[in-house]
Formats: sequence, C-alpha cells, structure tokens
Amino acid sequence: MSRSWSRLLAAAVVVMAVGTCAPADPGNYGREDGMSKAPAVPQWFGGYLDVTLTPNLRLQDLPAQGTITAVLSFIGAHPTQPCEPSWDGYYTLDQAGARLDLEGQIKSFRAAGNDVAIAFGGQLATELAVACTDVDALVKAYTAVITKYGLDTLDFDVEGEGLADHSASKRRAEAVARIQANRPAGDPLKVWLTLPVSTDGLTPDGGTSVTSMLDAGVELAGINIMVMNFEPLAPGRTMLDAAKSAAEATHQTLDALYRTAGKPLDDAALWNRMGLTPMIGENDVKGQVFTLADAEGLNSFGLERGIGRMSMWSSNRDTACSSSSPREPGSNASSSCSGVAQEPGMFAGVLGKSFTG
Repeated sequence: MSRSWSRLLAAAVVVMAVGTCAPADPGNYGREDGMSKAPAVPQWFGGYLDVTLTPNLRLQDLPAQGTITAVLSFIGAHPTQPCEPSWDGYYTLDQAGARLDLEGQIKSFRAAGNDVAIAFGGQLATELAVACTDVDALVKAYTAVITKYGLDTLDFDVEGEGLADHSASKRRAEAVARIQANRPAGDPLKVWLTLPVSTDGLTPDGGTSVTSMLDAGVELAGINIMVMNFEPLAPGRTMLDAAKSAAEATHQTLDALYRTAGKPLDDAALWNRMGLTPMIGENDVKGQVFTLADAEGLNSFGLERGIGRMSMWSSNRDTACSSSSPREPGSNASSSCSGVAQEPGMFAGVLGKSFTG
C-alpha cells in the first residue's frame, strides 16, 4: 500500500531508543460432504489509518459514521533491533505513546464504542518475521503489541520483498499459531492475511503465504486482497471491473489451497473468508482512479458475495485534495487525500454501507 515519503524527523527519533516490549451470528452453510464446519466471520468494515503519517490524523478526527473499526498501520521491525516492534521503523511502541498519545487515543476511541485492529508489515516497514529469525523472539514481539494495545484482531500485510521470503512466511505462521493456541477459548485471536493481487488473483508467493498459515494450524479469519494498482487495464475497463475479476480469481485459488490443506470450505464460506481493500481515488498507477461509483459497486458486490471484510487505503486519504496537497514521487496519488471530488469520509460511508464496525 502507498505510503508517505516525508517522515525523516520521526525516523531519526526511533533509532535513539527501543521500546518495551461488531459481531454477526455464525451462518449455516449448505456444505458438501467433507466440508469443514467453520463458523462465519463477522462482516465488518475498517479503513486503514496511517499512524505515522504527517500531518497526523488522530482516531478522534475520523468522520462520525456510527461505530468505527480502525486498522492502525503499520507495525514493523525496529531498524537496529530486528526482533523489536516499532511503528514503521519510526517510533518504538513507547515513543508512539509519548509523542502521538496512541494509547490515549485508543482508550478514548474504545470508550466511544469503537475498536481498533493493528496491521503488521506494509510497503514501507520491514515485517517482523522478515527481520527476526528467532521464532521465540517473534512470538514475544507479536505478543508485546497484542498486550500493549489489548488486541483481538491482527492483520499481516505481506507485500514487496517480504512476500517472496518463504522462510519468513513459515516463521510468521508458526509464531501466530503458537499465540492463537495460548489464547483463552472465549477470546480467540482473529488473524487476517492481506496480500497483493492482479486481475488474475493471488500471486504464487501470495498462495505460499496462505499455505504456510494453514499448514501451521493458524485459524485464518480471512484473506484480504489489495484490489489496487493493477497492470494496464483494457480500454473501457474500470477499477471496479478489475477488482471483481481479482476477487473471483482469488476465490477459485483459495478453494484449491484450502482443499490441498485438508480444510475444504464451500463457496459461501470461502467468500466469508475474504476481504477487499481498494486504494480510494487516484492509485499509484497513473490513470487508475477508484471512484465513488466504483466504491458503490464494490460494496454491492461484497454484500452479494457475502465477503467477511471491506477495508480501504486509507482513512487519511478519505478527503478531497487541495492545490497544496503533496503527491507521491512518480505518481499522481497523495498520502493525505484521494484526488477526487468528495466530502470528508465519503468513501468510508459508501464502502462500509451495511457492514458492521
């Protein structure tokens, strides 16, 4: 997912210190013989919120849309301590509390009836499993984040060079499986795997990431696909068309992966194990614009298919640009606005319609 490039001051800060480390009822599926009786994942909407982006968008700044789930991003490895978690390599956990009042933001946000999930990895950060090669230390690092923020939902955004690191995929899966196994029965840890796609669905490396989780015994809440930044689209083909093609292809691939893992699910259950995340407005690929009309169509598609999650990159961008809005190098996109005409929060309202959270 696209990130800001103007964080040099925060980057200098983090190297100085290392930190201490809405529901729906399960559905009844019409299963084929031998299909797993996996419970339905609650359908929810949650926009990503870039914690370290300047200017900072606080949780309390999100437009009122009823109850809100925010996916805070991204936790990565500390630049000099590979098994220590940090926010994008810029703030340790303690520094984020002191300088951004992150724990205070979360406490107030939850007191208002909202909740947060936290995403690891992303385009800019080095995901902990890539940097930290000791599984025991990796378990400790993930657990430090879970404990610090009182989490029951994690999101692993695996992309870039980290996606091709199959050893890291195995370490990540083993660590997550251990953590899930140690959770109280009444308080399970929900784990999402977020992966890039083309219009043909998951890449082979993305499939390996899914398989690693399943083989390790991780109970995946779902696989969230980044329906954004596609290869050149045919004339007249919209971003909505591309997103729907990617989702349909991914559904077919997941069917094969779950069957190979000995955990087959029927069509409805597989759709329920999927999430869709567009990059709202102007994408990093010039000329590709995910419009409000595309958002409306993707919301309808997701509800029709019964997907478990709808997200967007990002809440920071869910507002119109001004003439002074900075743009990403080599792209028309901005980290702080969508590039299309809109009122603040419109993409969240359209994409999240009829989803909980």
